[in-house]
Amino acid sequence: MSDSGHTRRRVLGAGGALAGLVTLSGCGLFGDDPEPPKEPDALAPLLAEALALASAYDRVILADQTLSARLTPLSQAHRAHAAELAKVIGTTLPSAGAPSAPAGADTVAGLRKAELAGQKTAVAACKIAPAARAALVGSIAAARATHAEALR
Repeated sequence: MSDSGHTRRRVLGAGGALAGLVTLSGCGLFGDDPEPPKEPDALAPLLAEALALASAYDRVILADQTLSARLTPLSQAHRAHAAELAKVIGTTLPSAGAPSAPAGADTVAGLRKAELAGQKTAVAACKIAPAARAALVGSIAAARATHAEALR
């Protein structure tokens, strides 16, 4: 035994304990495992569709400015829906580059088809949405049905 009270056994034991502690901390014993990736929100497709519809309206308006007064309020409604969905989901709206519009939505008839398809998506989402979200999703479904009728 040395004068300082440190024996070879104590030093080796402390070193072994320290090595074990370092090994255990690396395998998640102390809760440092990363969080598993979050599942995408069930309303994310509805948000993407609202942005795509707004973009489709904008393209039709650009192609025929005479439709601006008729179509701009509908485009703005989709943007308002997207903003509210983003708030509920807890995400931010993309700042640049609109999502691709539904296929064939480059005419008023195409917009009507896209609105009808979007209404079906919203109705399906409303059926599975929790109560806190059902009112929002139901109003989006109703707005899309109304838009389709306005485009007749």
